[in-house]
Amino acid sequence: MFESLSERLQGILDSLGRIGKLTEKDVDNVMREVRMALLEADVALPVVKDFVRRVKERAVGVEVSKALKPSQQVVKIVHEELITTLGEPGKLNFGSNQKPHIIMLVGLQGSGKTTTAAKLAVHLRKEGRQPFLVAADTYRAAAVDQLVTLAKQINAPYYEEGDQNSPVQICVNGLEAARKANAAVVIFDTAGRLQIDDDMMNELAEIKRLTNPAEVLLVADSMVGQEAVNVAQGFNERVGITGLILTKIDGDARGGAAISMRAVTNVPIKFLGTGEKIDGFEVFHPDRLASRILGMGDVLSLIEKAEEAFDEAEAMKLQKKLMENQFTLQDFLEQLQKLKKMGPITNLLGMVPGMDKLRGQIDPQDAQKRMGRVEAIINSMTKAERENPNILNASRRKRIARGSGVEVRDVNEVLKQFRDMQQMMGQLRKGKFPGFPGLPGMRQGR
Repeated sequence: MFESLSERLQGILDSLGRIGKLTEKDVDNVMREVRMALLEADVALPVVKDFVRRVKERAVGVEVSKALKPSQQVVKIVHEELITTLGEPGKLNFGSNQKPHIIMLVGLQGSGKTTTAAKLAVHLRKEGRQPFLVAADTYRAAAVDQLVTLAKQINAPYYEEGDQNSPVQICVNGLEAARKANAAVVIFDTAGRLQIDDDMMNELAEIKRLTNPAEVLLVADSMVGQEAVNVAQGFNERVGITGLILTKIDGDARGGAAISMRAVTNVPIKFLGTGEKIDGFEVFHPDRLASRILGMGDVLSLIEKAEEAFDEAEAMKLQKKLMENQFTLQDFLEQLQKLKKMGPITNLLGMVPGMDKLRGQIDPQDAQKRMGRVEAIINSMTKAERENPNILNASRRKRIARGSGVEVRDVNEVLKQFRDMQQMMGQLRKGKFPGFPGLPGMRQGR
């Protein structure tokens, strides 16, 4: 999400760097381009007008920083106003004494509520809270079965009555079951519905009246586009939402939905969901997202993902192996698998400052296939072969190629990459690695 908007804004703001002294006309030209970029990204017109007005007022005013060039000052202002538009980071409301705390998920059909319910449960458990899932979607075929399957997959308690009872009664009964189970948080997975469907919206209002949820979260598909504004306004007027969860942000959505819904409802975005996998879920940080949009990277999110994937003790053990030349193909495989857990390589590149432009040069599907091929090749080796690749003669390589469904040249390529990495680590150990000026024991690169 935001990829096309990010490219447009970065291109526009980069052009400022070629201007020595900014005039009001320069600012007008830039803001006209910014306005078009936001509209093309499906940001609602009133939101665009307000954003452009705020930036322009500050850019042509008296704000001057001695540490920044005029062009850099405009980028700073755009960044700060983008954060303002995206809103404050939204935390879940656990301030009341009511137990369990109730989170009610609402939204259109197909927005990903059921998968989001499971993702949210996993997130809550990481925070030390015991979640409880209630299957209250009796309208969509197999919706109850899907929630039960996901609940079992993540080992979370759940309540379901099939589709024989009313959703209102199921939520009431589910809440009672959650209390008996001593759950900390209960999540209602309600059915998808149109915001203009009176009967279905009245049903949500009744569930809210009888259960008094701490949170009513609108789960919204970020690919909805301009219609996102009407959806958000409709649910907010009829039910009173307290936050937003944006799903499918890894798709080809233009991203305007995120900016528009937050602005028109004045409720915070609380989480972002990616893909169908349970671990594709992250807390929303407006400052980090604004930095990503403007190509400034998101180092904090990258560090958090790395901390989740890599254990500190294991990292120290790995470092020792590398420095003592004991790093094996088995270690290489384990690190590759952990890297995959951090998400698509293109998303990771977008979090590294200065690397955002490389994303367009990498086909994410091709990158995933390559990683999968390396994984299959190493998995086709015996334990002895992984520990000592030197024993891999021609016949062994043919066997590995057949077992992993690749050509022998693919096996050779993986082994070459592994040897190159070992050679690089050897140079580091000997203090002969070129190109790192200022590091003790390392010669200068020319």
